[in-house]
Amino acid sequence: MDSADSQPAYGHIGLLIDGEWREAAGGERMPVLNPATEKTIGSVSLARTVDLDAALAAASRGFSIWRRTAPLLRAKVLAGAADLLRERAESIALLMSLEQGKPMAEARGEIERGAEMCDWMAGETQRIYGRLIPARTANVTQMVVKEPVGVVAAFTPWNFPLNQIVRKVAGALAAGCSIIVKGAEETPASCAELVRAFMDAGAGRGSVNLVFGVPAEISGYLIPHPIVRKISFTGSTAVGKQLASLAGQHMKLATMELGGHAPTFVFADADIDDAAKILASVKFRNAGQTCISPTRFLIERPVFEQFVGAFVDAAKTIKVGSGLDPATQMGPMANARRIEAMQRLTADAISRGAKLRLGGRRIQREGFFFEPTVITDVPLDAALMNEEPFGPIAIMNHFGDFEEAIEEGNRLPYGLAAYAFTGSATTARSIAHNIESGMVSINHFGLGLPEAPFGGMKESGYGSEGGSEAIEAYLQTRFVTVAGLH
Repeated sequence: MDSADSQPAYGHIGLLIDGEWREAAGGERMPVLNPATEKTIGSVSLARTVDLDAALAAASRGFSIWRRTAPLLRAKVLAGAADLLRERAESIALLMSLEQGKPMAEARGEIERGAEMCDWMAGETQRIYGRLIPARTANVTQMVVKEPVGVVAAFTPWNFPLNQIVRKVAGALAAGCSIIVKGAEETPASCAELVRAFMDAGAGRGSVNLVFGVPAEISGYLIPHPIVRKISFTGSTAVGKQLASLAGQHMKLATMELGGHAPTFVFADADIDDAAKILASVKFRNAGQTCISPTRFLIERPVFEQFVGAFVDAAKTIKVGSGLDPATQMGPMANARRIEAMQRLTADAISRGAKLRLGGRRIQREGFFFEPTVITDVPLDAALMNEEPFGPIAIMNHFGDFEEAIEEGNRLPYGLAAYAFTGSATTARSIAHNIESGMVSINHFGLGLPEAPFGGMKESGYGSEGGSEAIEAYLQTRFVTVAGLH
């Protein structure tokens, strides 16, 4: 597939409720756009309360069966879903690129990471261990038991339409929970293909349900509902706070993977050219629409201009275009709102004295394309230094010493990801110990692996969606003590 002009069929995406694909009861649909062309490519069903009630009833029935499915059988379903994702990777990648815009290579990589998450959780489902506690008296047995928490309501964004969901679905199913996923209306086909893989692999009827609709309406109905026992949300901090508050009012367990504004330290003893190449590649991945994207580049003063020059040179080589073009390295932004945000943030920074070193404009062609952008000397009162850009803008300032760097790195209420490049083991240890971030990657990009914890601190959320910690979010601990039986 060489261009956006020759596209595979997209079509209509329905709801998955109780093991069946169906239209919304009211027949409502919403158009789906290709962000590379701004043209409608398909549609998605919009669920209302009657559909949500059906999904809740299905998930409740599904949980009663799935929770009693042997861990080995649950593991086989998860492993089967991984196999199907790999078998269907090319067709899913085409749909993902059409609806989200990312280059095909990135889409294929996302699908592989999703399959790896299924593989990981297939192992974890067989490692749900309780324990025995020595009793104080004879003939007493004291047991700690881990059990699935119940029906999960999950809410996911459009930036990684398959990977954001797979962490939640694989975790829930591995633990023995059923789940209702509210997928992103901008990217419904990727969501649908993921849950299709689970169903085709043998997930129980009602164990996985998929709905789309008005986000506030769906979250406002599902979160307080007594059938739902656990919430998992990935998205902005602002929305996350609202949903966490609603979950708290109803004493619902919650995992919140929220926004970030990742500080990225480059010290004078680092390999500057290598750091610039690595960071330029990471920064513009998914057009910068990544919660762990490096955003606030803090460069030690003696190498500031050297790093900026090398980074700008690397950014200039990035080919922007349709994700279906094999030569494309950065696709469009997801929607017009993101373009407007980039223009606002750039204009505000420049008006406050920042220097535009590269880009800064919407590309004048069809589609939501924005230039790879580098802005230096950005004052702290600029919106860019305080709001998550969530786009292809690299902010570059310099620092004089370690304490100054850490002070700026920890200044914001976010704490999702941080990066550092240094040739000093002492500096690396100091960064790891002093930066307030749930994830820290030094001298490479090493985040987002299934076997490693994924989550933030401060206002970037709580809970983990990776590593051995991931399944714990979907389990509850019970204590059982028995006396007098022989």
